Amino acid sequence: QVQLVESGGGLVQAGDSLRLSCAASGRTFSGYAMGWFRQAPGKEREFVAAIRWNGGNTYYADSVKGRFTISRDIAKNTVYLQMNSLKPDDTAIYYCAAGRYIATIPREAEYPYWGQGTQVTVSS
Repeated sequence: QVQLVESGGGLVQAGDSLRLSCAASGRTFSGYAMGWFRQAPGKEREFVAAIRWNGGNTYYADSVKGRFTISRDIAKNTVYLQMNSLKPDDTAIYYCAAGRYIATIPREAEYPYWGQGTQVTVSS
């Protein structure tokens, strides 16, 4: 059983940085993609970033390109989301997700495993 546990959320001011972590357990993750999604109040959940466990290819939503960086530590089975230059529009619950052999990275239906989420609040 795959388990994903997010941490690192909090309340920050616009322009600040945060690093989210997603600790994954339950299996080896070869062939998996690990993604970050977010859901703001009153909005649908949206794709933020993803990384393929093998090879480390990364993918980003246009809204976060140049500000967010996704990475993974294979030895620790952990995925990180470094968020810089945060804006109030980044306020959301951030979810870690995992899925194997994902064809369409931003499509959340392809990720069967989800964490509980961590709240990020950016004040202006």
